[in-house]
Amino acid sequence: METKNIFIIFGILIIVISFFYVFAKSSASMYVNSNQNDSPYYIISKPIVVKNILLPKGTKITYIKRYFWEKHQQKELLNEKDITDVSFKEGITIEWGGVPITEIIRFFNPEMKGFTVYADFNKLKENKETQFSNLWLSCNSDLSLTIKNTNDWSFNKKNILDIESCGANYQRYFTVKIKQQKFLDNLYNELIKIEN
Repeated sequence: METKNIFIIFGILIIVISFFYVFAKSSASMYVNSNQNDSPYYIISKPIVVKNILLPKGTKITYIKRYFWEKHQQKELLNEKDITDVSFKEGITIEWGGVPITEIIRFFNPEMKGFTVYADFNKLKENKETQFSNLWLSCNSDLSLTIKNTNDWSFNKKNILDIESCGANYQRYFTVKIKQQKFLDNLYNELIKIEN
């Protein structure tokens, strides 16, 4: 009888230790993985056109993770409709509306059709300044736009419906804030005046 009780106690002890080990391991991985980004991405080795934009060599294209095996760096381009952001190699910019930009990120909410553009105003030459670039610079932040066609992230004025926000201080969401709405209207009107 004593041997049977020892095996039962030993079995229960193993189960409790195993449960505690699995719990501790999963809890720890929750904190570690929350900071990791497993999103699949591809770094282009030669200039290509994506979303109607000529991307320079070294550009990182990040995608929505569709399958468990799609994570980290990919060996080939994935589906263009799954692109979440395009970021240029450090020190590299392209012109978007006459402003040097470093990154374009699609809106997180799939119900909203648009993207956010990040400028590097340190690379904007004085002779290239416009009323549009000066207004954008006054926000000192990103510019979010709603668009008709999500497959076109270029500076195509026919595709741009409106400016949703310019940083945290100017947002369409706050419809009762007349000053914000007028600023965004003015910024959009100046955007439309830019020559392609």
